[in-house]
Amino acid sequence: MFPKEFRYSPRNLKDLLTEMKDTSELMVDLAYSAMIYDDEDIAEEVLNLEDKMDTLDYHMKMAAMLSTRRVDEAEELLGVLKVAASSENISNAAGDIAKIVLMNMGIPMELKVALREAEETVVRATVAEESLMAGSTLGDLELDLETGMWIIAIRRNEDWIYDPDHETRLRQGDVLIARGHDEGVPLFFEMATTRKFIPREIEHNKPLKDLEHAVDIIVDMKNMSELSVGLAYSAILFDNEDIAYEVSALESEMDSMKYELQHWVLETAKHVEDVNLLRGILHLASASEAISDAAYGIADTVLRDIELHPIITLAVRNSEEVITRLQVEKCSPIVGKTFSELRLETETGLHVMAIKRAERWVYAPKSNTVVQAGDMLIARGSRIGEGALIEMCECKLRQ
Repeated sequence: MFPKEFRYSPRNLKDLLTEMKDTSELMVDLAYSAMIYDDEDIAEEVLNLEDKMDTLDYHMKMAAMLSTRRVDEAEELLGVLKVAASSENISNAAGDIAKIVLMNMGIPMELKVALREAEETVVRATVAEESLMAGSTLGDLELDLETGMWIIAIRRNEDWIYDPDHETRLRQGDVLIARGHDEGVPLFFEMATTRKFIPREIEHNKPLKDLEHAVDIIVDMKNMSELSVGLAYSAILFDNEDIAYEVSALESEMDSMKYELQHWVLETAKHVEDVNLLRGILHLASASEAISDAAYGIADTVLRDIELHPIITLAVRNSEEVITRLQVEKCSPIVGKTFSELRLETETGLHVMAIKRAERWVYAPKSNTVVQAGDMLIARGSRIGEGALIEMCECKLRQ
């Protein structure tokens, strides 16, 4: 296989960085979903996106070199290139996770089940000519109400549409990437393709010794790697050292967890006839840790006090998925309520990644977590959802 030939075409640095951020985050979502659900189609999409990231990285470097003539100009772009390189590293790690599926590496079923418990399904479907979706807008279809699924990205030939809105009109041949609950998958798939959804049969292997411990580690590593990426982009968006230090702490913890998992695999290998059952676990742990390392590379621009070029903030802010920070006032109506009661994701479409409470951080708050006055919420989602969250949290005027 010959290496892909790159052809230079002028591109805006901000637009390139925005696209690299959106692509790398989508790849992480798709890669973990492909692994959890043994979906080769989604895994192939990840590798296609990895090729796209290589092209974006090439154009980013070319644009940076052509835009500088003096030393001070080059220094200003150091942070931009560092963030871009870290986004590329995130995409490479996501590609490694996708290869677990394509290379048939062993992942114990117990691990996939544990990951599914905290995961929504991601499914890929191509719009057929006779589908009702062809020619309709997402607003017309109301997929979230009809199927319980919502489209997070669309591939149209070689182009990608990230986080499409209600005005987006679907076409025949569009490849849809949708997220939702398991029971909505057959409805969504048949609606798009006009074919019946046939789930892939999964082989159950003999349980491994002390597998529960390894499963707990892997689940934590997956959640922490995704959180690291979100917090890293938050750190540069708000130029916040506290958040950047949290990314650093997560990266150190991920290192320890990887070493602990490697020790478990070596111990378990003595009692396993087919060690191929363990290859996927080692591969997944290394890739998850690599994502965390890359996230730290993004946050490191804040910790090292590298000048944050306005392009970085604009790129993160103009991304299809925005990151917002909100301080909960004492008079806010959400104080004293649990996340289950608030249903923030349903009502606003935003996902709260973390809460800063006094000097302590609460990662990935659970449904029974109670919101307290003074909490700082770090959330990500759509720009429309950001406004809805602010409105939900703001103090009501007394009549």
